[in-house]
Amino acid sequence: MMLAEGILDLQSEIQSIRRDIHAHPELCYQEHRTAALVAAKLAAWGIEVTTGVGGTGVVGTLRRGSSTRSVGLRADMDALPLQEHNTFDHASQHAGRMHACGHDGHTAMLLAGARWLSLHGGFDGIVHFIFQPAEEGGAGAQRMIDDGLFERFPCEAVFGMHNWPGSATGTFGVTPGPMMASSSEFEITVQGKGAHAAMPHLGVDPVLVATHLVQALQSIITRNKRPIDTAVLSVTEIHAGNATNIVPDSAIIRGTVRTFTTETLDLVESRMRSITEQLPPAFGATGSLHFHRNYPPTINDPAQTAFAVSVLKDLVGEANVDAACEPTMGAEDFAFMLQVKAGCYVFIGNGDGSHRDSGHGMGPCMLHNPSYDFNDELIPLGGSYWARLAQKFLPLA
Repeated sequence: MMLAEGILDLQSEIQSIRRDIHAHPELCYQEHRTAALVAAKLAAWGIEVTTGVGGTGVVGTLRRGSSTRSVGLRADMDALPLQEHNTFDHASQHAGRMHACGHDGHTAMLLAGARWLSLHGGFDGIVHFIFQPAEEGGAGAQRMIDDGLFERFPCEAVFGMHNWPGSATGTFGVTPGPMMASSSEFEITVQGKGAHAAMPHLGVDPVLVATHLVQALQSIITRNKRPIDTAVLSVTEIHAGNATNIVPDSAIIRGTVRTFTTETLDLVESRMRSITEQLPPAFGATGSLHFHRNYPPTINDPAQTAFAVSVLKDLVGEANVDAACEPTMGAEDFAFMLQVKAGCYVFIGNGDGSHRDSGHGMGPCMLHNPSYDFNDELIPLGGSYWARLAQKFLPLA
């Protein structure tokens, strides 16, 4: 492993920042304390700071040499609405809020890279450190873009990174093309006609219709899309009625759709709408679909992925880089940035959870889990990746 020289000397300082952020989690667009802390650290290190980008976003800009070439490095800052089960010293101090996805660690790794580059330079051009709010459902990346992110802070390419529990510390995973799926959610309303449950022939049972709809929706996955096009359609909620002896007037069906391409998503939505509108009338009911597209698929640019892989191999060795890792059906709003700029999103192994201090919850150390904690061993490694990537992207003459 070829860490950036001297970056281990920064670990204690950055770890303290990470644990402070973990203890004070803030939900999407509420990251005022976190943003202020990030901005203060960047400014103290001599990095130009812009706050309020996309609401609570922060951008640090570091210039060296005379080149006008530039690159963007992004981390997310927000926490989740989850009650933490850990009891160690840096556990959340706010009920119902927790850094259960490691965004505190992502922020810390980018701060480590920024601190090292501010001390050592070694590049010719401009590095923009993008600290993004509201990744967890708030589309903070799009908000920053709408606020002129890439016009105000031009980037030739943009790069992101996420910790991945279960993958060994010291390893990375990445693949060209789709890395993470799109995320969409839907709500179907089935309108029937209420009746006494003992005389159902006098009504139109929306529960019966809903069960047929749920089954019919799965035919989209098995019979409408091409087998080689990946998609998930999961019904996760059905709500109807409030008494055992009443056929209700209506039923609600909710769920999520995930795909790796917009074309497949278009197909799934179109077929869902047709089935929702055409199946219920066969039972005397009506159906309507509300379909909301949250995040597009995260698609890595092949050239920038090859570049990132070259940086990773120099950092941890070829054996520790899975350059064709299996994509995940999870979603990530860094996808919006990759729609505007070429770039690459990588996974950094967070280990098996054995890094957690005494006082951790009994559950696995997985993402969105109340017993999760970021592995602080990754701070110098992730910081080194950012530093080496910037130096290689913006080489000295």
